[in-house]
Amino acid sequence: MLKGKVAVVTGSAQGLGKSFAKILLENGAQVAMLDVNEKLGQELQDQFNQQYGSDRTQFYTADVSSDQQFQDVFQKVLWKFGHVDIFCNNAGIVDEKNWEKTIAINLSGVVRGTYLALDHMKKQNGGGGGVIINIASLAGLGPLPSAPIYTATKHGVVGFTRALAAVSQLSGYGVRINAVCPTFVQTPLLDTFKQKDKTGQFSELTTFTQSLIEKFPIIQTDLVAKAFLHLLKDESLNGAALTVRSSGVLLTTFPPELPGTPVTL
Repeated sequence: MLKGKVAVVTGSAQGLGKSFAKILLENGAQVAMLDVNEKLGQELQDQFNQQYGSDRTQFYTADVSSDQQFQDVFQKVLWKFGHVDIFCNNAGIVDEKNWEKTIAINLSGVVRGTYLALDHMKKQNGGGGGVIINIASLAGLGPLPSAPIYTATKHGVVGFTRALAAVSQLSGYGVRINAVCPTFVQTPLLDTFKQKDKTGQFSELTTFTQSLIEKFPIIQTDLVAKAFLHLLKDESLNGAALTVRSSGVLLTTFPPELPGTPVTL
């Protein structure tokens, strides 16, 4: 289904990014994996090339919070593969203490990656179109009190995705832009919600976070990867946000056009 397609996945050395790279390879794509963890990335490249055929996967070390690194590595991907058809902005962290870093990776990194991909893919620049998928969270649709900065970045990802998808449609870019909003996923990132050095002044809300996990049970990465693949395959979806929970996958509806509750001033 994706044979001949070239995909880029950020934050792909482990967790969700690893699952996205895997499902892309299983469906015939070539994959460029980006991550700051060089050791894990190289090991995964070797593993995937053994599983899916040599030269199907290439790992690159890159920090998505660095404009220069992101631009340089994107050029390396183009030199190797010639073009990019699918771009997944997945890299993300939880760090309420160092909140500037969280914004730089979770939101600014998504903006950088989207603009790089869009500039390459859009028909106005001679591109062949494509799909950009940004990884948000249920925290991008409702608040996660123990992580307000993480919540803000994921709301930003959803809003940015929807706005730019509308731009693409109105301008005829030929690029679909969608978001995935999973609940708590069984990845290394999940552990950071329990770490005092990551939750900072909100560490006293760990118990509340645990109650949310009980309400929205932890899911496995393969379920999110299936939702990711659906967004790639369904050409009718642009500006969509798929929520992924243990109870199933839902296409989010946004009701800003509905009247709110009147306020007496």
